[in-house]
Amino acid sequence: MSTCLVTGANRGIGLELCRQLAARGDSVIAVCRSPSAELEKLDVEVTGGVEVTDPVSLLRLARHLEGRRIDVLVNNAGVLRRDKLGGLAAAVDDMILQFRTNSLGPLLVTEALTPNLKRGAKVAIITSRMGSVADNTSGGAYGYRMSKSAVNNAGASLAHDLAGKRIAVALLHPGYVRTDMTGGEGFIDTAEAAAGLLQRIDELTLETSGGFWHSNGEALPW
Repeated sequence: MSTCLVTGANRGIGLELCRQLAARGDSVIAVCRSPSAELEKLDVEVTGGVEVTDPVSLLRLARHLEGRRIDVLVNNAGVLRRDKLGGLAAAVDDMILQFRTNSLGPLLVTEALTPNLKRGAKVAIITSRMGSVADNTSGGAYGYRMSKSAVNNAGASLAHDLAGKRIAVALLHPGYVRTDMTGGEGFIDTAEAAAGLLQRIDELTLETSGGFWHSNGEALPW
């Protein structure tokens, strides 16, 4: 049995990851700002009141978890705001929010919990293929695309910096998933996305650390 910590655990993909991890017998620490009724029904340890962009909040989380081993850290918390050329001046605050949450959040969480990650642990960052420069064929979504490109670079650096501790890092695109974030639009549901993500995490090794994959196993371009 592994101990897995999932951020953004109160809904969507994070909630489903917690559900599937618990169902297969793993010990789950579900981290979020505000626990949902659905999350509290699961057989997991719920830690609410955590803001992934706030170093003080993360220090409290680290103190709460002091001395506990985390085998798998899943940085799932994220936000999506719509923007387009011609309206960017009015979208600056939303763009900054996305950068703080999607880019800095996973990096700050991983740094805060590095003492809990021992030899053989794994770090997963739930990113998006929208952060791929080579895969950008439609334009738009400036804030979201830039925030995901930034976290992809952060994940690549973490893979190098954590290699000495024998900790592997994966950058994972869940697919176009029907969630509240996407307004219910998408090609797959959260159960399929979470199952694919967990398979990629299970397969992750030091030799593949720093890679960027779709939840279906496809290697994605940078």
